[in-house]
Amino acid sequence: MHHYRGMVKPYVIWSFLLIALPLVLIVLYSVTTGDSSLLTIHFTLENFKKILDPIYVKVFVKSLEMGLLTTLICLILAYPMAYFITKFNDGVQSILILFVTIPMWINTLLRTYAWISLLSDNGMINSLLKAIGLNPVNMMYTNFSVIIGLICDLLPFMVIPIYTSLAKMDYSLVEAAGDLGANKIKTFTKVILKLSFPGVVNGVIMVFLLSISTFVIPVLLGGHQFVLIGNLIENQFISVGDWNFGSAISVLLAVIIIIMMGFVKKIDSDDNGGRE
Repeated sequence: MHHYRGMVKPYVIWSFLLIALPLVLIVLYSVTTGDSSLLTIHFTLENFKKILDPIYVKVFVKSLEMGLLTTLICLILAYPMAYFITKFNDGVQSILILFVTIPMWINTLLRTYAWISLLSDNGMINSLLKAIGLNPVNMMYTNFSVIIGLICDLLPFMVIPIYTSLAKMDYSLVEAAGDLGANKIKTFTKVILKLSFPGVVNGVIMVFLLSISTFVIPVLLGGHQFVLIGNLIENQFISVGDWNFGSAISVLLAVIIIIMMGFVKKIDSDDNGGRE
């Protein structure tokens, strides 16, 4: 027993230094003034009150809109894709899932710059439109370009949880629904969709949280005037230097994530996809 405790100690120390301590510092910054000396810090909630400023409220509203739209489109694209994959044998399923995850192996910057080369005014799409006699379309630095980039980056995070729920589902229940006279639409809504609901919830929450907290894609595809929550946090730490306000936003985002993760855990415990 003492031998195992000795092996665990280094991991506990590293976890504290790399995970717990930074989180404690962020929380401390969020409820204090900007003084750097621990002897002169003053506790305050002004950093959280500042979030209610109309300028920052607009950022949160914009982030919510973009996050919901990205999540909805990803769900519409991912569910049929995940369902289609489950129709093959295990070997083919592994290959298809590999194709879904391959884009995640490529650096986000490279994927985003690839979209820039496609969507820019002199990019491949506009060059093709000119070649066939159509007028070029302004796509860069718009909501459209940011949504496209977010979908491309986050779609695997929606496909994989849905596929996991569908793959572990007991398909004898689907057959039973058909034997009892349910048509394909009823079978899908009453059985398949219900049993895959935990995967849908997991995917929705992951995509939504990642879409509102990312900062690279909005800057590169939407321009510096395009600010989401992730960009706001980055600006406070890198450009403005207001670590206290940036920490307050980070803490608020972390609370939202914790609440949603608790919601997911409850759903997973209530419904495990039809199998024990």
